[in-house]
Amino acid sequence: MRADGVFTMNKNVRLVLILISTFVLGFFTGYAYVHCIGGSGSEYIVRVSTTTSLYQTGLLSDLLQDFKSFSGLSLRFDVLARGSGEALRLLGDGSTCIAFTHAPSLELAYVNRGEIERLAIFALNEFVIVGPSDDPAGVRSASSAVDAFKRIFEAGEKGLTKFVSRGDYSGTHVRELVLWNLTGLSPEGRQWYVKSVRGMAETLVMADNLKAYTLTDIGTFKSLQSQGKVSSLAILYRDPTHLVNVYSLYLSKAKSCDNAVTWYVAYKLREYLLTRGQEVIAQRYKDLFSPVKGSEEIAERAWKELAKLGP
Repeated sequence: MRADGVFTMNKNVRLVLILISTFVLGFFTGYAYVHCIGGSGSEYIVRVSTTTSLYQTGLLSDLLQDFKSFSGLSLRFDVLARGSGEALRLLGDGSTCIAFTHAPSLELAYVNRGEIERLAIFALNEFVIVGPSDDPAGVRSASSAVDAFKRIFEAGEKGLTKFVSRGDYSGTHVRELVLWNLTGLSPEGRQWYVKSVRGMAETLVMADNLKAYTLTDIGTFKSLQSQGKVSSLAILYRDPTHLVNVYSLYLSKAKSCDNAVTWYVAYKLREYLLTRGQEVIAQRYKDLFSPVKGSEEIAERAWKELAKLGP
């Protein structure tokens, strides 16, 4: 693995994986490792932490179910949907062994501490700024996402609007903090700045009720919009420079995850996500997420740039 957290497979790793594959075929008929993989009989439980956007849109559920069917492995995934910050904490301490997150600056910190390893970027979409259709802050006329946040701050100070923040150190919240830092303004303690401390779906519903602005991944927004759960909000601003959203697969390096079964499942999942999984994303979720295939360089460059920013 390179210093920036990018996984590279050398010959020794390939040999180890071949040996692991041979071993696991027999191991799956034996006992389960405790903690990250457990269970009884022929089914094994794999504990996974994930960002809420992948969970609430249904994408992760579809991918894991298709992976089970395609691989033929007798597994049950125990999925914990949290903000990326909490999902990474669970991964780092070995409470989960596999994670799907979208907060590069947080991810890099765990990678640099040697607690996790990035196996693959597998999907992209974008964050968008949504708000009331009448747009009292004039976000539609902004020159960038940073300018849009400045406008929201100024409108909030004038009592014209509110902003709902996740406030949970999720990938979305971290990106929001990055944008506030770039404005040089702090909304903390302002009456118009509301923290939900909830998932993306709940935050969007709150913003909808308050007719407030918020930052969201486009997938969750469109999913809720199609279900009629948000009706007063509209997408007001998109920014390919500041609002690219990159989803990555990670493996814990905690002792509780250091076993043949965990590694075998993780690398088989990586292989699946970069092949058949790309088709699932493209065919079933084309309006919500984009497969990374064909955009690998763009995704990697975006991850590196975002990892430098930090909240």
